[in-house]
Amino acid sequence: MGVTRISEVDIYLFNEGTHLSLFNKLGSHPMVDGRIEGTYFAVWAPNARHVYVTGDFNDWSRVSHPIYPRDASGIWEGFIPGVKKGDLYKYHIISRDIAYSVNKADPMALRHELPPRTASIVWDLEYWWDDQEWMNRRHEQNRFDKPMSIYEIHLGSWRRGLEDNGFLNYRDLAHQLAEYVKEMGFTHIELLPIMEHPFYGSWGYQITGYFAPTSRYGTPQDFMYFVDHLHQNGIGVILDWVPSHFPTDQHGPAYFDGTHLYEHSDPRKGLHPDWNSAIFNYGRNEVRSFLLSNALFWVDKYHVDGLRVDAVASMLYLDYSREEGEWIPNEFGGRENIDAISLLKDFNREIYHAHPGIQTSAEESTAWPGVSKPVDVGGLGFGYKWDMGWMHDTLAYLARDPIHRKHHHNELSFRMLYSWTENYILPLSHDEVVHGKGSLLQRMSGDDWQAFANLRLLFGYMFAQPAKKLLFMGDEFAQRNEWYHEKSLDWHLLDAPSHAGVKNLVRDLNQLYRAEPALHELDVDPQGFEWIDADDAINSTLTLLRKGRRPEDLVVAAFNLTPVPRHKFRIGLPTGGYWQEILNTDAEIYGGSGMGNYGGREADATGWNGRPCSLEVVLPPLAAVFFKPGRPENNS
Repeated sequence: MGVTRISEVDIYLFNEGTHLSLFNKLGSHPMVDGRIEGTYFAVWAPNARHVYVTGDFNDWSRVSHPIYPRDASGIWEGFIPGVKKGDLYKYHIISRDIAYSVNKADPMALRHELPPRTASIVWDLEYWWDDQEWMNRRHEQNRFDKPMSIYEIHLGSWRRGLEDNGFLNYRDLAHQLAEYVKEMGFTHIELLPIMEHPFYGSWGYQITGYFAPTSRYGTPQDFMYFVDHLHQNGIGVILDWVPSHFPTDQHGPAYFDGTHLYEHSDPRKGLHPDWNSAIFNYGRNEVRSFLLSNALFWVDKYHVDGLRVDAVASMLYLDYSREEGEWIPNEFGGRENIDAISLLKDFNREIYHAHPGIQTSAEESTAWPGVSKPVDVGGLGFGYKWDMGWMHDTLAYLARDPIHRKHHHNELSFRMLYSWTENYILPLSHDEVVHGKGSLLQRMSGDDWQAFANLRLLFGYMFAQPAKKLLFMGDEFAQRNEWYHEKSLDWHLLDAPSHAGVKNLVRDLNQLYRAEPALHELDVDPQGFEWIDADDAINSTLTLLRKGRRPEDLVVAAFNLTPVPRHKFRIGLPTGGYWQEILNTDAEIYGGSGMGNYGGREADATGWNGRPCSLEVVLPPLAAVFFKPGRPENNS
């Protein structure tokens, strides 16, 4: 099975903080010792006086099956004959220094019981993959000059069983998602954390089983099938990864051996004030080995194509969400978490070295410099950073009554002042449709018609901007209610033309984004963007030019941010000739009024916006319109 007992080299690397494949050594591993079948167990518990394996194979006896310390490594190990795949187990730990004993789930287990039960399960990762074609070309799919449009999903509430509202299996979800995502034109999916978590209402962000996909939706092999099937359909799979904190449930890693083993003991460093959860001790070498191995595990064993790291800002700053006196400065007196910074750099360095075709991204909400710059030039080494500022400003703007928008024009134009400081993803994520914020549709200003038009305008503006895209499930068909994890999305809304229209628009925006090099090729290169007119605050319009590497790859986008149609609106252009209208968010198929430009217009030699030619068009109300040079028959 490719698993061997832990060696002296493994112990050295583990204690040094550089072991990158602990999943092959610690945990439980069915194997044959001589001619005897059984399971090898290994767990890190340096403060334990005794460690026993207790499970259904020994009627949960706490003392019948001891394992033993490996020298002074802090690791306890042992081979137990007869224990097989599928057996339940925990470690019964008796602490060295205090009268403390506890049953703990295995932090390295590959599978756990279905919550609310908490035992670990002896398992393996044998699976026959059939995604070699995808894996061979993944490095091409994930390049910066390729389109990346991400559909963010919570597996437990995307769709549920029709009869019992129960969870679907990973395999059922694989087929339904692949069909839907292909129809909609997304390039990748991103899953809210699927690592095992005891509290479903945490959406996966309170993890106790870092090496196990949650049993709510099936087995590890079922999840492998899920990734495999998505890959066979040309869809990348990104996982949300949470190295920032973990819950303090008794069966989990917290206070594991009667000491704060994985977390800091001082609550000023070890307790997260926002989530009342434990913070990893990033300065402890063995914890670094655990986290680095975990990140590589999902890419190595489950073939995932990227990791999105949650709550990076909370890792970077020692005073994050803390008042004066509630945090401890670093050794230089500053607020930066030097150990966390080092870990994040090592994470990106190691994962890109081992798997050059993947991408990492950071949810980082501050102005920390160089989040997506290489480590060797002083950056954190991520491939991308979420543009939280764009999300905040754009949603704030579109919530305003159009009559007031002229006073807040900079909320849309400001992004381009910092747009090239990082490689950005524009996120309209799950965080924007929870905790009383309402759905995206509910956040748009105006009556129902205007709200739908504003939402279509938002999506048009998003896809015209230079950056990769991320959209949370349900937003693509204008889910009316705030997301609720205990039920399926409201798919019945697609019976209404207004909702079906938004879905059609997102599908066509994805297709346009993928088809036009000007809209994706230079997403992270300032050569790919120019404002045509960013200063028309009085009329609340914007016009911009997107460019590809070839001079002929051009797309112009114009935005009317008021409900007043703009007739004879003139756009400055770099070239004359015919300009084809390639998408109009006010088209009737999208639920709009149908106002437009009859498929395109002929540009003339009238200079405008400092350019030699210009195009006179109709800008529909609350709409985005896209043009490219040439007639349709010449742009097949």
